[in-house]
Amino acid sequence: MSRKSSSATRYTEADYEVIHQRLSKAYSEVQAPIMDLIAAQTHDPYRILVGTILSARTKDQTTAAALERLFPVAPDLEALGRLSVETLEQLIFPVGFYHTKAAHLAALPKAVQELFGGEIPKTVEDLVQLPGVGRKTANLVVSLAFGLPAICVDTHVHRINNRLGIVRTQTPLETEMALRKCLPQHLWSAWNAIFVSFGQTRCRPIGPKCEGCPIANYCQEAHP
Repeated sequence: MSRKSSSATRYTEADYEVIHQRLSKAYSEVQAPIMDLIAAQTHDPYRILVGTILSARTKDQTTAAALERLFPVAPDLEALGRLSVETLEQLIFPVGFYHTKAAHLAALPKAVQELFGGEIPKTVEDLVQLPGVGRKTANLVVSLAFGLPAICVDTHVHRINNRLGIVRTQTPLETEMALRKCLPQHLWSAWNAIFVSFGQTRCRPIGPKCEGCPIANYCQEAHP
């Protein structure tokens, strides 16, 4: 039976607050995802955008090392535009899909200049016009760089929110739209970080660590 895109009516605003509180506590006890660490150091839209592009399908340690090599050479869009694709490949290797990401980074300065007058835009709709930027990246930039409400849905957010029964969706885009309807807006920006951390450390796709889970009482798999 296929799952239709919808939010689970059994959840109340109080439930979302409890889930947020419990996962935020768990989040505080482990190392934060790389993009949250970058945002804690700087709210520079350029650095957050580039970091988010590189972090896709890449381990945080690998992304962090690549950024440590890249940013001294390309501290801003203007400097990034002077680097060749080949140089960018050498700087960011071995991030996932580094050939494609290097090409996207090389094209980014010109695209920002031509489309937005050299300023990185603040909306998801504008950001997705840039090379290498999908909705997940755009939402994260909107949230971390500009402090605006946004729901970034990656594989962890999509998987676990379905596992909990908060949504019944087939794709991350459907999950984002469903969460926008049911989740209180003041929780939007934090939702990604706490669920990414939770998915990496406990609620894994295979062999989740269910014993002692702080939100086990909400889990559809534990309590179908």
